[in-house]
Amino acid sequence: MAQLAVRIGDQLPAFERRTGFAEWNRYAAVNDEFVPIHMDDEAGRAAGLPGAIGMGLLQVAYLHNLVRDWLDDRGRILTFSCRFNSPNLRNQVVSANGRVTEVTDRADGMEAVLEIWTADEAGNRLAPGTCTVLIARVGHDVTPD
Repeated sequence: MAQLAVRIGDQLPAFERRTGFAEWNRYAAVNDEFVPIHMDDEAGRAAGLPGAIGMGLLQVAYLHNLVRDWLDDRGRILTFSCRFNSPNLRNQVVSANGRVTEVTDRADGMEAVLEIWTADEAGNRLAPGTCTVLIARVGHDVTPD
């Protein structure tokens, strides 16, 4: 497999999903997260929200999918963090996005820092964050010890 060429400013291909009760129910079933504000509009409104909202960790999953798809088994995630600024509302299209902000050469590969974020259809950032990845050099393994 060829090494992934990475330059500062490179954009990661977006990962998009339309979200709503069906997606939230599947996520809740896998994670045993049947919290009322994620399942019921009235519970969401009672909590001061416009209705039911998506799980924050589902946005984290979208960001992980974005980075893993981009790496395509040519590297691994070293660090990951994000902050939840705005909830994911029902029937929104949520896109996970990223761009390379730093690249450092290492003996075993390239370390890249990524600016990552989820956004709604209007481009409002729901969950901005950062991620550091190690991209393997050809002939090197980047699996954890």
